[in-house]
Amino acid sequence: MDFLVNVDVEDLDKAIGFYGSAFGLKIGRRFGEFAVEMLGASTPIYLLAKSPGTPAAETTDQRRSYGRHWTPVHLDFVVADIELAVRRAVSAGAVLETPVAVHEWGKLAVMADPFGHGFCLIQFLGRGYDQIAE
Repeated sequence: MDFLVNVDVEDLDKAIGFYGSAFGLKIGRRFGEFAVEMLGASTPIYLLAKSPGTPAAETTDQRRSYGRHWTPVHLDFVVADIELAVRRAVSAGAVLETPVAVHEWGKLAVMADPFGHGFCLIQFLGRGYDQIAE
């Protein structure tokens, strides 16, 4: 099974700039004016232009909103130097919501992209999650 990540954004050019600057991703393919494939992570990330206020799906009354919002699914980017990655993401337009915290397994920074999507930066230390696995 392949795994793809799709991220709705209100401004495709702004999203390409952010994900390129913050994470070093590069455009793989464009799909007209409405989508772009970003490469450079362990899986492709597809940025999908979706207007604010449009229905999220036919089966819900929820509308797309690009103000900060919460969802139980988010992206985690594993980085080698979290302090550098935080500076790079913030300079590209991200918001640092929780400063870097050190845990037994590694370091974690909770952030949001310019489109309101939460994401985390993680720097594993020692054995990473294996440090706390049973």
